[in-house]
Amino acid sequence: MDRTEGGSRPMSWNNMPVQDPELGHSVADPGLEEHVERFTDTDEGAGNRAYLAVLTMLGLVPVLAIAFVVIYFAVPRDAYIDFGWLRASAMNVGLGVTAGLAVLLIGLAVVQWARVLMGDHESVDPRHSAASSPEDVELTMHHFRDGVEQAAVKRRPLILGALGGALGITLVPAVVLLADMGPHPTRRVREQTIEKTIWAPGVRLVNDENWVELRPEHLEVGQLVNAQPANYRELHGVEAHQAKAKAAIIVVRMDPNSITIPPSRQDWQVSGILAYSKICTHVGCPISLWERQTHHLLCPCHQSTFDLGNSGVVVFGPAARSLPQLPISVDDEGYLVATSDFTVPVGPSYFERDSRNDFKDGDQ
Repeated sequence: MDRTEGGSRPMSWNNMPVQDPELGHSVADPGLEEHVERFTDTDEGAGNRAYLAVLTMLGLVPVLAIAFVVIYFAVPRDAYIDFGWLRASAMNVGLGVTAGLAVLLIGLAVVQWARVLMGDHESVDPRHSAASSPEDVELTMHHFRDGVEQAAVKRRPLILGALGGALGITLVPAVVLLADMGPHPTRRVREQTIEKTIWAPGVRLVNDENWVELRPEHLEVGQLVNAQPANYRELHGVEAHQAKAKAAIIVVRMDPNSITIPPSRQDWQVSGILAYSKICTHVGCPISLWERQTHHLLCPCHQSTFDLGNSGVVVFGPAARSLPQLPISVDDEGYLVATSDFTVPVGPSYFERDSRNDFKDGDQ
C-alpha cells in the first residue's frame, strides 16, 4: 500500500485490489485523477504568449547586467539617496536593484517555463531494484530524450539559448567586482607596495616599546631589540598597520669575531650590530626567539630557524628563504640609521617572487 486518499481509502499504484481495514473487503485502485489540459496546451495563442513572456524575462537579464556595470563605474561612491528614514549609497542601491532583478527574472522565467511550457503529463514509475543494468541505462537515456522533448527546446529552441545567455551574462558583474579586491598585482604595483617598506637612507632605528632612538652603546653583545623606523610614528590607521607589518625589525649585537659577514655586506653592520626583518619568510609570522650562544633566531609557529651570524640563512624548518637584512650605519650624531630599504622583499614567498638573486656573488 503506497498512499491513502482522505486518510481512509487504501490505494495502490499497481492496479491490484487492496484490503480496506474499515470496510472489511477489497477495493479497486481508483488510479490517477483525470488529466486536465493546461490553457497553454489547448490554446496556441496562449502558449505563444507564455513563450514570449519567458523570452522577454530572460532577454532583460543582459540589460540589467550591463546596467550593473555602468552603475559601478559611473555613479560616484559618495553619492547618496535620501529615503527619509534611510540614507543609502546610490551605487549600492543601483547595484542591488539591477542584480536582484536579474536573478529574480531568471527564477521567474525558469518557473514559468516549467509551469506552462514543459510537458504536462502524469506518469507512474513502479518500484524497481537499485542495481544498474543495461536495460536501466537504456531506460534512463529514453527518459532523458523524452525529457528533452517535453522541455519543448526543439520546438522553441531560443528558450535554451536565452537561458544560457542570461546565466552567462550574470558572471560579468561578479568579474567586475573582483576589482574591489585591490589593484592588479603587476610587477610595478608589487614594487611600490608589498616589496617596498618605509625604510630609507637616514631613517633612525627606534626601540619598538619606548621609541628611544638606538645608539651602538645601547646594545650589549648577545642582546636583541625589537625596533621600528622612526618615521613610523608619522603614520596612522590602516597605513600605519600596513607599514609596521613590513618594516618591523630585530636588532642584534654579536661578537664580530664569532660571525660570518660576507664581503658585500661589510658596510651593512656596525661593530657586530646587525638588523634583520622580524617577519618570517615562511608564512609571515613575527619572530624574536633569540638564542645567544648559537646566534639562531627561531620562529615559534613552525620552527623555522635562521642563523643571524651568517646572513640570516635558514638552518632548520620549512622556510625557503634567508631572513632579509637591513643595511645600517651610524649618522653624524651617533644614532643607528638605515642606509637603504631592504634589498629584497620581506615576508613570505609568493608566486611571482624570484629568490635567485637574493644574495650577491660571494655572499654564500
